[in-house]
Amino acid sequence: MVKRGRIVAFFLIVVLVGSLIGATTNGITKNIKLGLDLQGGFEVLYEVSALDGGKIDKEALASTAKALDKRINVLGVNEPIIQIEGENRIRIQLAGVTDQNKAREMLSTEANLSFRDVNDVKMMDGSDLAEGGAKQTFDENGNPSVSLKLVSASTFKDVTQKIVNMGVPNNLLVIWLDFEEGNSFAEESAKEDPAYLSAPQVSQVFNQDSVSITGRFTIEEAQTLADLLNAGSLPVNLDEVYSTSVGASFGEQALEKTIIGGAVGIALIFLFMIVYYRFPGFIATITLSIYIFIILLVFDWMNAVLTLPGIAALILGVGMAVDANIITFERIKEEMKVGRTLKSAFQAGSKNSFATIFDANITTLLAAVVLFAFGTSSVKGFATMLILSILVSFLTAVYLSRLLMGLWVNSNIFNKKPGWFGVKKDEIKNIAENFEAQDLPTRFDRIDFVKHRNKFFIFTSVAMVVGIIILAVFRLNLGIDFSSGSRIELLAKDSLTKEEVKTELADFGIETEDIVISGDDKNIGVARTKDVLSKDEVAELKAHFNKEFGSEPNVSTVSPTVGKELAKNAIKSLIIAAIGIIIYVTVRFEYRMAIPAVLALLHDSFFIIAIFSITRLEVDITFIAAVLTVVGYSINDTIVTYDRMREIMYKKKRLKTPEDIAEVVNKGLRQVMGRSINTIITVIIAILGLLIFGSESIRNFSIALLVGIVAGTYSSIFLAAQIWYVWKCKELKAKGTIKTVKEKRKMSDEPQV
Repeated sequence: MVKRGRIVAFFLIVVLVGSLIGATTNGITKNIKLGLDLQGGFEVLYEVSALDGGKIDKEALASTAKALDKRINVLGVNEPIIQIEGENRIRIQLAGVTDQNKAREMLSTEANLSFRDVNDVKMMDGSDLAEGGAKQTFDENGNPSVSLKLVSASTFKDVTQKIVNMGVPNNLLVIWLDFEEGNSFAEESAKEDPAYLSAPQVSQVFNQDSVSITGRFTIEEAQTLADLLNAGSLPVNLDEVYSTSVGASFGEQALEKTIIGGAVGIALIFLFMIVYYRFPGFIATITLSIYIFIILLVFDWMNAVLTLPGIAALILGVGMAVDANIITFERIKEEMKVGRTLKSAFQAGSKNSFATIFDANITTLLAAVVLFAFGTSSVKGFATMLILSILVSFLTAVYLSRLLMGLWVNSNIFNKKPGWFGVKKDEIKNIAENFEAQDLPTRFDRIDFVKHRNKFFIFTSVAMVVGIIILAVFRLNLGIDFSSGSRIELLAKDSLTKEEVKTELADFGIETEDIVISGDDKNIGVARTKDVLSKDEVAELKAHFNKEFGSEPNVSTVSPTVGKELAKNAIKSLIIAAIGIIIYVTVRFEYRMAIPAVLALLHDSFFIIAIFSITRLEVDITFIAAVLTVVGYSINDTIVTYDRMREIMYKKKRLKTPEDIAEVVNKGLRQVMGRSINTIITVIIAILGLLIFGSESIRNFSIALLVGIVAGTYSSIFLAAQIWYVWKCKELKAKGTIKTVKEKRKMSDEPQV
């Protein structure tokens, strides 16, 4: 009997959730903060040093961050990001800032105002100014000037008295901004454009609390000076050690392309799931749509910044979230094939898949957490989205999918209709035959994975040796993130040539042969130089190319110190991720499975490195994000295989011969092969969407993911399990027989279906 109430409940849930999504998605997407790579802006990392031999402590860093925040408020930038890093660094991200040159100038200028005599003796400084007392005004001739309100009129009276007493022509009050040791009024006064602001003659004593600074100011320059003085001088020196700036045109283009690429990839994943898994695939498309909505909603609640790698993580997350559905659906199909009723198969399949999904997600989460801990800004954005994706996908794929599908299953409408779940009637065994899922035939039964293990080992060894030779000969094409220097990315309306870019840069004294032309219309030029451009040089470049090409270029600079630190952190993150995975897999399985799993991960990472070496693709900081993502995905795949092997082992109770161990490996691999193929198809679809339609900025990132995920699938199937077989045979030889756990451990938090 069909229970229509459950079907009505399903449609009510879908309509209510669909209405909520439709009504709120537009507002949520508008509220989400976009990173500078999606709307233009710049990021800078300052190394902080003390003035006059003082010390840099937490208090000094905090007061500096506060002073910088005041300056940013003057710029009108919405929700800037100011982070104190380590013992002496401050990172600032300003997304959407319209005048990047002005912003850089305001941030880095110390704004130490001083009033001196012609002998450079300080008479007054910024501490003598009243808070907020600087204003942009006009002098008696109508020229822009800055008026200052002083704390004490008597102090100014004493100063002017001393200047008057010096007599003509030395009765000048020289006003300096950021006077440095070695500066001299005598030298600067002979120059056409002196370093001081102005040097008015003082012919009488002033008993007043205001003073006016006049000079060759434009209105904008006078206003900027007033704003700087009101914000206050910095209590420290700032040395720019890393910076990256993105033109607004680049950001808009990147956002549009990546959304299109993501939409195409997700649509194809949905289509694949429905075609292959039929009704469960339809349920998966609903839960995946809800998954995307929840991700965006939580991201908005967190007030997090969405970056280009973050969007990539969201889209990749869809591909990885499908995996949990695939594991469950394959389990349900197996239970149906052994003769169980649909209800019984649904309950058993959901129950048996939980531990596999849990273990697979935890190991991927480990890699994401390491990424967050050691990554820089854009990588942190990627890691944040990846962590969020893993957690939300677990909830939607495990609980929501089961809830929605359970309503239909328990309605009895699909009883005796296995085709709706992708199972043919002739595949179903008689329940009386006591068939178990492990005994079901598969399309891969002819493959003896263990028998051919030496072929896999030889092929892998040869590939590794070739990779080592390639790496030794070609080395890596390190980006400035790891090698230091400057990277200039130009966006033109028409196509560019290397010679054109080279000539344009030569006008600024930048000589480089490292120029790459890309883009669909060959209108993007990327040049790298080992020289670290100063903020003034960056400002000149941006102004010139904005005028020449109609859009500001992206300019990134990395000092040698930061480059070495990034490389060091990259290696450290890989090591920590590997150790974490070894510990977890050892606890959940055994160390003989943990070590092969990590060896497989090292194989995957090295394979990506070798491919990037021979293709000369640029290795930047997002490359590390790609490698760690592959590590997470690959261990996910390996865990699924191990879980099935462990289940078969428990059923056998004892391993007495090498043939018993070989049966565990072969059966396990054959039974998860279909799931592995379907999962890699969905993930590759997501990556290809980004690769073909996405932004140039994450092209190399997408290639690294694609190469790594293919390598990861290979290592999970053809390496990790076979290495375990070899080690297990050695254990068998030493012990004579191996006892296995009689009953599979149950998760205390396993959901009840």
